[in-house]
Amino acid sequence: MANYYIPAKPTRAEIKVKNSRFIASVSPVFSTTEARDFIARIKSEFPDASHNVPAFIIGHFASMIEHCNDDGEPSGTAGRPVLAVLKGSDLGDAGIVVTRYFGGTKLGTGGLIRAYRQAAQTVLAITPRAIRVPMHTLTIVIPYNLYDKFLDLVKRRHAHIDDKSFQVDVTLQVKVSEDTYPAFYTELQDISHGKAKVEIINSSAEIISID
Repeated sequence: MANYYIPAKPTRAEIKVKNSRFIASVSPVFSTTEARDFIARIKSEFPDASHNVPAFIIGHFASMIEHCNDDGEPSGTAGRPVLAVLKGSDLGDAGIVVTRYFGGTKLGTGGLIRAYRQAAQTVLAITPRAIRVPMHTLTIVIPYNLYDKFLDLVKRRHAHIDDKSFQVDVTLQVKVSEDTYPAFYTELQDISHGKAKVEIINSSAEIISID
């Protein structure tokens, strides 16, 4: 799994179109359950709204799960435009709900599509981003005399030492990105002449804020 952008935190923006209010709310969501919980929270916050139009993306790239709903608006005028904007944002693990309070003037099919699209674009333009980075946590055992070379490798490959123990050998717990791991492992075996013992004990994703 490659690195990809996600919303760094919940964000909200509002626009008005012919007296109708469109309130767009964005949040990071990492499962369909989280996405549906987010949608339910927005509907609970705006129970008197004319519509709460949801869309979400879970994952990114080929493994992406996507969903949208018009929530009572004419078919294809709300959920699809919002989802299209979300997909075009290059974000993954993101949910968005556009809440509409009807202002008394009908917008027509084209007007609805433009309004929902604009609301989604407005909130995504101000949404701070983070990077979701798949990581391996490793246990590594190396001879004591290789420790300084190992520190150089850690710095060069942007790995991180979480824990270390000095006995006859040095035992370390290290985090390294999945993308970097193959090169990290090869270099480690090169500098240790195959003496380093490496075990992947966990794989998970870390969120790194960039905004």
